[in-house]
Amino acid sequence: MDQAEFRLRFNLHPLAAQDPAALPHLGLRKAAVLIPLLDINGELNLILTQRPMHLRAHPGQISFPGGKIEPNDPDAIAAALREAEEEIGLLRQNVDVIGTFPAHNTFTGFEITPVVGIIKQTFEFKLDPGEVADCFTVPLSFFIAPGNRHQKRFLRQGRYYCVHFIPYQQRFIWGATAAIIDHLCRHLSIPEDII
Repeated sequence: MDQAEFRLRFNLHPLAAQDPAALPHLGLRKAAVLIPLLDINGELNLILTQRPMHLRAHPGQISFPGGKIEPNDPDAIAAALREAEEEIGLLRQNVDVIGTFPAHNTFTGFEITPVVGIIKQTFEFKLDPGEVADCFTVPLSFFIAPGNRHQKRFLRQGRYYCVHFIPYQQRFIWGATAAIIDHLCRHLSIPEDII
């Protein structure tokens, strides 16, 4: 999928007031992530990171650049852009923010606002080793194929939760990141005869 088709599909659907996968919960810690889309040879790719094993929260997991919304961040967009700059060296002025999704609540206690942005120019990854162990790209078309996205219900503390997961090559994307990717792909899904 190229940028023009992505923008068309993204804008054809009104955004829901709430992520249908969100879990109702009070007292969640507010966070924001950037869904960074990079054009590689005419095809959009998502940039994903892998968290280092030494981190207390979610060690080794695949994630989007992002983190906690700090008191000096004016909003979720500013937080996501700041975190992406700190974590992978993506300058905020190099991102064309095209929208946000409703917050995604996790059973680990976070309210995550996904911010969708298209990267204007290619850039060199500069990873913060304290936050990011690895950074890689995946073609958006891989995620859009419904057969590549999976979900399973798990029982935790007497309650069932839907957990999304996406195997990709030697990597395993799961949890909130996979749920946000699934939400993005469902949002972009429109009948081919409309385009």
